[in-house]
Formats: sequence, C-alpha cells, structure tokens
Amino acid sequence: MQKFKTLEIVQKTPNSGVFHLYLNRPSHRNALSRDFFSEFPKALASLDQNPDVNVVVLSGAGAHFCAGIDLTTLGSISDSTLSGSDRGRSGEKLRRDIKFLQDAVTSIERCRKPVIAAIHGACIGGGVDIVTACDVRFCTGDAFFSVKEVDLAITADLGTLQRLPAIVGYGHAMELALTGRRFSGSDAKDLGLVSRIFGSKEEMDRGVTLVAEGIASKSPLAVTGTKAVLLRSRDLTLDQGLDYVATWNSAMLVSDDLTEAISSHTQKRNPVFSKL
Repeated sequence: MQKFKTLEIVQKTPNSGVFHLYLNRPSHRNALSRDFFSEFPKALASLDQNPDVNVVVLSGAGAHFCAGIDLTTLGSISDSTLSGSDRGRSGEKLRRDIKFLQDAVTSIERCRKPVIAAIHGACIGGGVDIVTACDVRFCTGDAFFSVKEVDLAITADLGTLQRLPAIVGYGHAMELALTGRRFSGSDAKDLGLVSRIFGSKEEMDRGVTLVAEGIASKSPLAVTGTKAVLLRSRDLTLDQGLDYVATWNSAMLVSDDLTEAISSHTQKRNPVFSKL
C-alpha cells in the first residue's frame, strides 16, 4: 500500500471492496497542510484505479475529522503572493495556487468509486469543502461544523460555496457562509448535509461499513454510472440530463453485470460481479 505523510489507506477486512482513507494528522486535528493537497488526489487516483476497490470511506484519525486548512499553508500562500513586486503577476500566481488547492478537493468527484464521508468531532472550513464533494455523508452526534472562512477574512474558495447550496438549499448555505456559525450534527441532519447520525464513532464505523459493504456488493458498472450521471446532471437541464443518461446507458446497459443480476434474482442467490 502506498505511503503518505498526511493520509493512510486501510483495507480493514480482507477481500472486501471497501477501503478506508484516513486524514492522518491527528496531532493537528487533521488540518490540511500543503502536503495534503499534493497527496490527496494521488491517493484517490490510486483507489480509483485499483480493481479491488468498490467504495471509499473517508474519515479522520484521532478526535476530529478536519479542523480546516492549516494556518501555515495559508501563511505560505499569503507570503508568496505579497513578496511579488508586480501585482498582476502575483495575482496570477495566487489564482494558480487556488486552482491547485481546488483540484485536490475536486478529485473526490473525479474518483469513479463512491466516497462516503464519516464525520466525527470538528469539520471546519476546508473540512466542509471536502465533505460537500463526497457522495454520501454520515456523522456522529458530537460532530460539529462551520463554514469558517469568513472569520479569517477569506471568501471560501475550495468548493463549499458552489456545492453546499445544492445540498442544503441556497438560503441555508448563504446564512451558514455569512455567519460562520458552528452548527451541530443534528443541525446538519435537519439541513440535509448528512443522511444519518450515529451515537458514537464506534457505532458510526459499524453503520458506515454496513452501508459501504452493501454498495460494494452491487454492480460496479451501475454504481460508477449512477455517480457519474448524478454529478453530470447537477449541471444540466432535465432534458440534457435525460439525454446524457440515455447516451451513457446505450454504452453501458447491456453488460455481463445485467445478465448476472437477472440470473441471480431468478435463482434467488447473491450476484457475483467482475471487478471494474
């Protein structure tokens, strides 16, 4: 398994299609360092290309999911920008830097395999950017969230302002982003940010594993297709979305997976699908 400074990949159960990706800087509350933004896309790409992986569970090591972007990372970006004598060139460099950070978060959506966020403790700033890019979100009862950037004199720029309105609604997203207020796991459930709350981290680990194993048992072609079509349809009109899925299924629908699904249903047995 590939080694990282800020992440850890674990397959907890042998022969399982569920792999766990941990934000692994527990002594820093998993704050996002510069190394994270380089390593995260590589880790997700490796999981995406691994035929043994069907589902990725993303969580944080230690007491918290993610405390946001590391302030030293912010400081290095600021210092690098201010050191330039040409404001235009400094601004262009800053834009490239922001796009680099954005790309790391977007790598969650580029991953063909579903990514489930299992959130406990703090999920602040950049942590919210990350979970809003995930496909499914669960949390513990003691989890808390904050779109914190406004309190650091920053306009959030890694995806929350673009993704959160589609999840919780425009009005809720505006209020959360403008106030930067802390909100609870129960609030997150009421808003639709998470699908389910668990009583403890141990309970969440068991519950998320059951959900992930259930998804992993399904046709890989159907699962990856569902993720791809939902993401693409988010930015399309209804007619365009219907046209897109018709084109997708014209290439993917008639497969060995379809034959196996029908056969196993008829024979009243669990289906066995080939790896993707």
